Amino acid sequence: MVDDFPILTILPPVLAIVLVLTTKRVLLSLGSGVVASALLVAGLNPLDTLRLVWDAFAAIFWDEGTVNTYYVYILVFTLLLGIIAAIIMMSGGTRAFSDWAVQRISTRRGAKVLPATLGIVIFIDDYFNALAVGQVARPVTDKHHVSRAKLAYIVDSTSAPVAVLAPFSSWGASIIGIMAPILAGSALVVSDVGAFLGAAAMNYYAIVTVLVVWVTVGLHIEIGPMRAEERRAISEGRTFNPDEVIPGELAEDLPVHHPGAKRALIIPFLLLVVGVLAGIAWTGYRAGGSLDLLAIFANTDVSSALLWGGLLGLAAALYYYLRYTSDNPKFSLTTLGLGFWEGIKSMMPAVSILLLAWMLGDLIGQLGTGKYLGSLVEAAALPAAWLIPLMFVLAGAMAFSTGTSWGSFGLLLPIAGQIMNNVEGGAELLLPAFGAVLAGAVFGDHCSPISDTTILSSTGSGANVITHVTTQLPYALASAAIALAGYIVFALTGNGVLGLVAALGLLALAAVAAKVVLTPLEEEIPADEQAERTPA
Repeated sequence: MVDDFPILTILPPVLAIVLVLTTKRVLLSLGSGVVASALLVAGLNPLDTLRLVWDAFAAIFWDEGTVNTYYVYILVFTLLLGIIAAIIMMSGGTRAFSDWAVQRISTRRGAKVLPATLGIVIFIDDYFNALAVGQVARPVTDKHHVSRAKLAYIVDSTSAPVAVLAPFSSWGASIIGIMAPILAGSALVVSDVGAFLGAAAMNYYAIVTVLVVWVTVGLHIEIGPMRAEERRAISEGRTFNPDEVIPGELAEDLPVHHPGAKRALIIPFLLLVVGVLAGIAWTGYRAGGSLDLLAIFANTDVSSALLWGGLLGLAAALYYYLRYTSDNPKFSLTTLGLGFWEGIKSMMPAVSILLLAWMLGDLIGQLGTGKYLGSLVEAAALPAAWLIPLMFVLAGAMAFSTGTSWGSFGLLLPIAGQIMNNVEGGAELLLPAFGAVLAGAVFGDHCSPISDTTILSSTGSGANVITHVTTQLPYALASAAIALAGYIVFALTGNGVLGLVAALGLLALAAVAAKVVLTPLEEEIPADEQAERTPA
C-alpha cells in the first residue's frame, strides 16, 4: 500500500498532530499516530500491527540483546529531576532561593531575563537545557507572575536554537561528523569547524529565534494565545490553568522545612551541571581516546552524562535535606519516601508522552516518512540557489511531522550535499544548504507537539504541553517567515550576508510594529488590578 501511495507515509504524523491540536489530549493523539503508523507498516494486518507496536515499545528499553541506555538514561534523568525538585522543596531550598531572588529581581522583565540568560549559558545539550533551566527559573518567574507558558517558550527557544549554533556542544560535534564526509567529496576547501561556522551563519532561523526571545522579553511583546496566558498571570496571579495537566508539578501538601537555605537549591543544581559536563568530557575521551575538544563532543554519550549528573545532584539534595531536617521528627524516612514518590509521580506525564513520541518516531522511520519528504528535495527542478529556501521548508515539514530535528538533518544533510556536489556552482552553495537544512530541522522540531524537546521544555517549566505548543507557535512561525525571507534574498542575490541583513532588518521592523500596535500588558492592566507580587 505504502509502496504504491508513498504520500500515505505522512498520514500518521499529520493525524497525531491534528488530534493533539484539536482534542488537547496528548496521549490519545500520540497513541493514534502510533497505531496508524503500525497499521500502514503492517499492511493493515491486525496481528502484525500489535507486534509492531510492542516491538516499538520494547525497543526503548531493550535493543539488539542489551539495555537501550540512550532512552533509559533519559527517562531516569527525567525522574531524577522530579525527585531532586521534591527534595529541594522539602528542605526549604526552593523557598529560600525564591525569596532571595525576589529581593534582587524586582521586575517581571528581570524574572524573564533569568531563564533567557541561563538558556544561552547552558548550551552544552538541549535536553539538559530544557529540563534544568525551567527547574531553576520557575520559582522566580512564579513569584513575579510570569506565566508558565512564557517560561516554557523562553526555555525551548534557547535550547536547541543555541545548541545548533555552538560547535562545542553535543549538537555541533554530531553535525560536524555528518558534514565531514560530504565536505571531503566536494570541491570546497574548508576545515570541518570552518564549515560548521559557515553553516551556522546561514542558520537564519536559530539566530532570529534567539533574538526574538530577547525582543519579547525586553519590549514585553505578547501575541496570540500567549497574551491570554500572561494576562491571567498578571491580573490573577495564576501562572497556569489548574484545570490542565501540568507535568513536573509537585503535591502542595509536601512538608517544607523553614527557614531553608538557598544553597540547598544552588549546590545540587550546580553539581548536576558539573556532573553532566564531567560525564560529557569523560565519556567523550573514553570513546575517542583524544583530549581534542571536538573529538570529545563527537564521541560523548550525552545520556550517560545526564544520568551521572542527575545522581550527583540527587546526592547533594539528599545531603541538604538530611542536614536541615535531621532534628525535626516531621521529616522522617517515611516523609523522604513520600518526597521520592511525589517527585517520580510529577514526571510521569512527561515520561508517558516521551514513550509514545519515541514509539511514533520509530514507526515513522520504518514507514519511510523522512525518506519520502527527502525525495521531494531531490526531485525539485529548480535553479540551484532556489533549493536553499526549499530545503528550509522541507526540513521544517520533516521535523514537524516526525518530531525529530536530528533525524531530519541526519537525512537531509547528505541529500543536500549530494545535490550541491552534482550541480554547476554547487560547491559555493554547500554551506548555505547545510545552514538551511539545520534551520528548517530546528524550526519543525520547535513547533512539533510530538518533539521530545518540546515535551521536556514544558516539563521543566511546569507547563501543559499543548498550551506550550499553541502559545509558542506564533513566535516560531514569525521567526520562520523572517528566516524564509532571508533565504529568498539569498536565492536572489547569492549573498549570505545580505540574506542575514534582510532577516535582521525584517525582525527590527516587526519589533517596532508590534511595539506600536500592542500595548504591554503591564501598562494595559491598571496597577490596582494586578495581583500583588511580594516575597513569600
